This record gives sequence, C-alpha cells and structure tokens, in this order.
Amino acid sequence: MPALVHFLLGDVETEVVEYKEAKRNFDFEKLGKYFSALSNEANLRGMECGWLLFGVTNKREICGTAYRQEQRHPSVGLRSLKHEIAENLNNGLTFEEIYEFDVDGKRVVAFQIPPCEFASPTTWRGIPWSRENKSLVQMPRFKLEAIWGQSRPDWSKKVSFEANLDDLDPEAIRFACERYVDKYAVKQPAVKSLDEGEMLRKMGFLVHGHITNAAIVLLGRPESTVFLGGAAPRITWTLYASDGRVETYEHFDPPFILQVDKVLGKIRNERYRYFDSRVTLFPTLANKYDPEVIRELLHNAIAHQDYRNSGKINVLEYEDRLVFKNEGSFIPGTIERALEPGYKPPYYRNRLLADAMVDTEMIDQNAIGIRNVYEIQRGRMLPLPTYDLSERNRVSVTIYGRVLDEAYTRLLAAEPEMDLETVFMLDLVQKRSPITREQARVLRSRGLVEGRYPKLTLSSKVAGIIGTHEEYVRRKGLDASICKELIIKFLRTRPCTRAEVVSAISHALPEDMNDAQRKKHVSYLLQELRKERRIRPDGARGNAQWMLDE
Repeated sequence: MPALVHFLLGDVETEVVEYKEAKRNFDFEKLGKYFSALSNEANLRGMECGWLLFGVTNKREICGTAYRQEQRHPSVGLRSLKHEIAENLNNGLTFEEIYEFDVDGKRVVAFQIPPCEFASPTTWRGIPWSRENKSLVQMPRFKLEAIWGQSRPDWSKKVSFEANLDDLDPEAIRFACERYVDKYAVKQPAVKSLDEGEMLRKMGFLVHGHITNAAIVLLGRPESTVFLGGAAPRITWTLYASDGRVETYEHFDPPFILQVDKVLGKIRNERYRYFDSRVTLFPTLANKYDPEVIRELLHNAIAHQDYRNSGKINVLEYEDRLVFKNEGSFIPGTIERALEPGYKPPYYRNRLLADAMVDTEMIDQNAIGIRNVYEIQRGRMLPLPTYDLSERNRVSVTIYGRVLDEAYTRLLAAEPEMDLETVFMLDLVQKRSPITREQARVLRSRGLVEGRYPKLTLSSKVAGIIGTHEEYVRRKGLDASICKELIIKFLRTRPCTRAEVVSAISHALPEDMNDAQRKKHVSYLLQELRKERRIRPDGARGNAQWMLDE
C-alpha cells in the first residue's frame, strides 16, 4: 500500500488530491470542508475518489504525522473519525477508507473520499465547498449548477409497453381530470372541452400512448404495480398502543390519488383542550392534527419516495404523535435550508410525478409545503415538525399532536408575530435538542430561555416578557379563540363581508396593526372557522358574504 502514497506523490497537487503536514493535529472544521471540496471536485472530474494526505508537505515530501495515533489518543483515534465526520455531512457520506502507512519510517495517513452523489453536492454543515487552485472556497454557482444539472433518470417518466388504459382505475382517472379542470379552467376555459385521454397526456400520464410509472402510482389499479419492474408502491398505516404494541394496521395500494383520503380517515384525530394563553380562562378546543399538515406530509412522501428501493411509505400513529417515513435522501440536505424563504429544490426525484401532482393540486408548485407545515404548527402553538435524517436514504418526520412544554405555548401566545427562525430555536430547546452557543445567546438576549448552556429551559417569566395582562390585551389584542367567538356572535345577526367583520372586531385586535394586517388577520380567523365548519362563504372570493354554517 505505500505504493499508493508514492503514486499520489508523483502527481502534482490537483483539485482531487490535497497534502497537509498535520504534524500533531488538524482543525476538525477544515477537515470537514476539505471532505466536501474533494468530494465535489471528484464528481466534477469523473474521478472514483478524492484523497487527503496527512504527513506530507506542500512540496510532496514526507514529514510524518502524529494525527490521532491510536496508542496516544485512544478516545479520539481514527476509528471514531468516520462517525464524527458523517454527523455533519449530507447524504450519509463519510470516508470510504482511512489508511495508515509507514513510509521510510514516517507515518502517513491517507483519507479516501467518495465523490458526491449525482445532482447533490456534498455539504459540510449545510454548505458546499470546492477547490480553486490551492484555495478552499465555498462552491461557486457555476460548479453547483454543473452538479445539479447532471443526468438523473426520472423513474416516474418511464413507460410500460405492456400496460394500457385498462390498467388504470376509472374513478381515479375521472377524479384526476376533475382536479385538472378545477385548476386550469378559469384561465384556460378550453380545458373543459378536452377528453380524458387528452388530459392524461397533458398531465404526463400518457406518453405516445403508453402508460407512465407516474400514472400507475397515482391512477393505477392495485394489480397494475406488476408493470413497475419490482417497485411496489404502498402506504402502510400502523396504530400503536401506549405501551408500543401494534394495535392494528392497514395497507393502501394504488391508485394513491384516491387512497390519501382513506389514510387520513384512519388517523384518530380527536379534539382536545389546551390553554395557550394566560389572558383568558377559556381553553382552546382543537384537533390533535391539522388535516392540511397530514396532507402536505403524505403528498410530499408520495412525490419524493425513491420507488426503486421497493420500500413503503409508512404512517405511524402513536398516542401523541404521527411519524411519516419515506425512502430516499432528503433533497434540500438540511431542514434549515428547506425553511429558507424562497427555497427551490435543485431537482425533483420524480419530476413527472411531481408535475402531475401539481396539476391535480396535491402539492404546491412553489415548493413551500415544508415551510407551510411549520407555519401551521407555529400558528397552533404546538411543537414544530421533527425531521430525522440520521438513516441514509430515508426521511422521517414526526408531528406532535399535543403540547410538550407549556412554556413554549405561552411564549408563542405572548409573541404571535415571532419569526419562524426564533420559533425553530425555541422548539429545539423544548425538545432538548442541541443548539449552538450563538443561538443560545440570541434567545437569552430576548429573555426567552433560562439556565446555563447547554442545559437551557424555556423562560417561565412570560409576564415579564409581555408586560402586564392589561397591557398585553391593549398591545397584542385578545386571544384568537375570543376573537373567533366575537365573529360568530356578529354573524348571528346577519351575513357579512370580510370588511364588515374587520370593522366589527377592530377593538379586539392589536392597536399597532395597520389596515392590511387587520384584514390579513381576520381572513385567517375566518378560514379557521371555515375549517371548523362553523361558518361558510357565499359568493366570489374577496367579495364573499360570510354566514353561519348551520
């Protein structure tokens, strides 16, 4: 194996080979950045791997290294390095191998680094790195686009030459076409005159008369999955008892476009009471889970499932939470990146399937589904979703249906306009998940956490944060549940427009709200009451008359 070292030394330093003396130690952050850079450069240059050598000078002379010698530092040896480095990389990557050589009586350590996955740059702590001559830099846009643009066969676009229209479910076809017309008929009235075959072609379910994999997943009869070449699309719902024992389960095979509502119907979405404010003695009555949250996560799992792995989409229902699991790596890399305003995924795993789901309004074209789920949970003052990306090529999302820490709920009630980034950090604290010192400093400066780092707890001094209760009512307005009751009381007199409702409950809204904010807040309250089936609109959107749904 020392021949490998001499082979690498015989070449000039390239973007896929780096030499470092590292006589005694080497900065861990730099090590991670070099992994990212060499992995990305190996991909761009079509190399099988990249190499980082310790114990070699820039002049390619062997000087030896004492970096993590096992006998001197057994607790931080090379054996633990693979796990340590993997915790901060995306796509489950780590060193392919770490070699130790004795070359001319001097120790050399060679790190073998795999190339990044197709269309997915390797990131260190969420940031992709690359080499520019001898410099280590954040990856420039042109290199990112070169990786993102790499060929990625769309499994959902493949056609089956054996399947035909008879292998699709007629009810599913009819429902998909109805959804397609509902989405496009207002701006494109001509779609109403299209027959089902033409609509299926426009949605990508038919290509030159042949059925696509996307069609079988969303519209196919259960037995049509035999044409998918080993892939077996299935959603499995499992109900667990409080002791962790499986109570019951049920499988749902295609057509998925009709099955998602059946999965939703299985979930025991009971209503429960919780106190989300100290301003009122009246508790909030709400379902454990918002149906929109279930819809977004289930539809996302269908769109992003890697069907080539022949795994299932799992919906696991526990007493206090739902867990959604699907096969395939998390395309954004980190949840923080997915929550960035305006985030756009670099690619879709199943492009045609995703487009078809947009056409039938199952998912949003603007890729805001994940952020929308976070906003809904924040609005309900419940814990934010927890994304577990620890398993390679598998995404697990947990949604809680109850309060974990009352202090969290009170803090959100105290500051309803709190930005999502701050709420995200508070959610990490309530779940006892690690946060950085900088995040802790930000939260402490606002009086939102107590205790010594890293064992922080959410602040219990809500009154100190929001002032007296009377000042809170004047500045922040009445509790949303009270405002909704005022709206109901007002609508009992007669149907009203949104503008009339704004005028009627204006005294209950925060005094510093401008007109646009008041309209937006009242629209939110009206939609909440509509979802609760207590009121309904009559008329065109914007000019609708709202009335009791009795």
